[in-house]
Amino acid sequence: MKDNTIELDMIQMVFDDCYVAWSEGAFIQDAFPMLNQDQREFIKTGLTPEDWLMLFADDREVEGFSY
Repeated sequence: MKDNTIELDMIQMVFDDCYVAWSEGAFIQDAFPMLNQDQREFIKTGLTPEDWLMLFADDREVEGFSY
C-alpha cells in the first residue's frame, strides 16, 4: 500500500480551524472554501485523482462517455 501526501498553501492554524469546522458538521466545501475539489477529496478520503481513476476504471465508460 502506498502513502499519499499533499501540500496545502495555508498555515497550520488555518487548516486546524477549517478542520474543526468540518468535523463539527460543516460541509467540507464550506469549511475549506480555499481548496479545490481534488484537495478537499484528498482530505476526506486520502485518495488522489489518479487513485480514483484506478479504483473506478470500469465505471469510466457510461452511456458512451469515457474519461
